[in-house]
Amino acid sequence: MNELQLLKETRKTDQPVPTETLDRGLAQLMSAIEKGTPRASIPQRWLFSRRSLLTIAATAALIIGPVAVNIALPEAPTGASAEAAEFLGNAAVATINTADPLVGEGQYLKTDIKALYGNSLALPDGEQATWLATQDSQLYIPADRSEEWVWNREEEVPVTFFSEAAREAAEEVTASSSPFGQVVRAAGGAFYGSGQLFLDQPLHEAMRDAPRDPQELLSLIYTKTEGQGWSPEHHALTTIADFLRTGAVPADLRSALYHATALIEGVEIVEKGATIDGRSGTAIGIQTPDGGGRQDIIIDVETGMMIGERSTVLKPTPQYPAGTVTSWTAIETSVVNAAP
Repeated sequence: MNELQLLKETRKTDQPVPTETLDRGLAQLMSAIEKGTPRASIPQRWLFSRRSLLTIAATAALIIGPVAVNIALPEAPTGASAEAAEFLGNAAVATINTADPLVGEGQYLKTDIKALYGNSLALPDGEQATWLATQDSQLYIPADRSEEWVWNREEEVPVTFFSEAAREAAEEVTASSSPFGQVVRAAGGAFYGSGQLFLDQPLHEAMRDAPRDPQELLSLIYTKTEGQGWSPEHHALTTIADFLRTGAVPADLRSALYHATALIEGVEIVEKGATIDGRSGTAIGIQTPDGGGRQDIIIDVETGMMIGERSTVLKPTPQYPAGTVTSWTAIETSVVNAAP
């Protein structure tokens, strides 16, 4: 595999990564390349977790996952702001009163996923070429969620460039990479031979078994994600957003997740009337500990359904100006009679 194909197969990020981390990861990757690392050892781009950095230096691509921060878990979190807690409580009630789509035998729950991701490419002169690209996909989940799921992944389309060098780099990546659109099938959603997990369980099992008690659910999230992400609180909200983004979380668990979110310290309402892909809702979010970025979930006020999520850079970075929405995902569900 050449470096451009490797770039195409990796996920994105919206947060800066220290130079020393990049250098260390690049050295490890180059060593692996020299030893003939097989393709199977390269991380796949996952449907529900997409926080990693893609970088090329000279002739190699670097894969970096979320920056692990070893921060002690909060012993007695004060919870979200009063306004956010009230809104999340109302959303929890609304989502219980909103009937889940009824999927009959032979039918599928279809989740239309429209997404935008950030790409950062290290050029030979040391400059960063950064652009945003969209990618649409459709996830088909059978009535029996242990059976075969189908995921139709469309091609990425570069749409926003932060320099002329970034435009040229994006065009080169697109032209040099093999087509990425594909239909993937897997029992229980275990795409690419490794199951999509929530709290260490396959998704269809987690939807059934995850605690419905909000405090128990949040404690489990903190325990299972300890040491990951920017902080326990930020990563907890990111984990919840990743799970809700499937569009398949049942109403009682959605309600518990909203109540659990209200227990996360630092969560607040960041925008009323937030619009994503033409649909409006209220955005609740949490900042990274350094105030450099924010993760949001956008919830429909009337139905309590999550309609999307987004990540925003609040302070300028070498890749993005302050205020840039570096990624977003919009979801919409329906019931269909067939899958590709």
